Amino acid sequence: MEKRTFGRMERTVGVVGLGAWQLGADWGDVSEADAHETLQAAVDAGVTFIDTADVYGDGRSEQIIGSFIKDKPQLTVATKMGRRMAQEPGNYTLDNFRAWTDRSRANLGVETLDLVQLHCPPTPVFSSGEVYDALDTLVAEKRVKAYGVSVEKVDEALAAIARPGTASVQIILNAFRLKPLERVLPAAAEAGVGIIARVPLASGLLSGRYDEHTTFAADDHRNYNRHGEAFDVGETFSGVDFATGLEAVKRLRPLVPEGFTMAQFALRWVLDQAGVTVVIPGARNPGQAQGNAAVAGLPPLSDEVKAAVREVYDQLVRPQVHDKW
Repeated sequence: MEKRTFGRMERTVGVVGLGAWQLGADWGDVSEADAHETLQAAVDAGVTFIDTADVYGDGRSEQIIGSFIKDKPQLTVATKMGRRMAQEPGNYTLDNFRAWTDRSRANLGVETLDLVQLHCPPTPVFSSGEVYDALDTLVAEKRVKAYGVSVEKVDEALAAIARPGTASVQIILNAFRLKPLERVLPAAAEAGVGIIARVPLASGLLSGRYDEHTTFAADDHRNYNRHGEAFDVGETFSGVDFATGLEAVKRLRPLVPEGFTMAQFALRWVLDQAGVTVVIPGARNPGQAQGNAAVAGLPPLSDEVKAAVREVYDQLVRPQVHDKW
C-alpha cells in the first residue's frame, strides 16, 4: 500500500486506514468477534492506521482495538478525547487531559498513545494557548507521542494548524464536502500537518447501497441524528439531506470507472486530493475492510471526472453544506 507521512510527527502510514467508530456503537451491533475479524482483514490488506475515540461505546472500541494490537508494533492507533464530558471550554484542562489519556492508555493497553486528538471541542478551545500548553505537557510526560484535533469547521482547522505542536487535523472530506480543499489542505501541507479525512463515504451514502426505501436501526445515528438531534448534523450524511444525497449519488454513478465500486470511487476521490495523508473509512465486516484497502492500488481519477464531481457538488450539495462548516 502507498505510504504517506505526517510531517510534524515523522510517522508514515498506509494511505487507507480504518475508522473504528462502528466497532464501539452507533452503527448497529458489531460483535467483538466480528470486530476482530474486520481489524485483521484490514491489517492483512495493508492498513497500518486505526482511528478510534474514548467515547465510541464508552471505551468499547478502544478496548477491542487494545486486545487486537498486542504484538503489532507496525500499527499506528489514533484516539480522541473530550466528548465524555459536558462540552464547555472550561473542561479542557491539563488535569482532565491526564485523566482522559490515562483511561485511553489503559483501554488500549499501551504506555504511550501514538496520537491523541481533541474530539470536536467547542470552537473557543482551538484558540486557547492554555489548551495547547497542556497538550505539549502530555507529550513531555510521555503520555502521548503527538497530538492533533478533530474539527467540524474549516476555521477550527486553520486555528489548530497555526500552532507549532499540532501534528494532525481530522476533518470531514468527501465528494459532498469540498470546502476543506480551498484553505485547509494547502495550509496543512505547507505546515507539515497531517490530514486525516473522515466520513469519506458520507455515512455510507457515497457507497451507493441506499435508496429511498432504506431504513436504519434505532441505535444507528443515521436514524436518530438525521437532523442533528444528538450531535452535529454534519456527522450524519455529511449534513446533506438524505433525498438530496441520493440524487447526487445517482448523478455521480455514471462517473465511476470500470473496475471500481461506487464506494471505491468515492475513496479514490479523497486520496487524489493534494495534502491528504490518510483516509479512514469504517468497516463492519472483513469484505468491506478489504474493499476499502484495495482503493490504494486503483489508478487516480482523471481531471475530467474530478471536474464532474465538483459540478454535482455545486449544483446539488453546496447550498446545503458549504457555508455551515
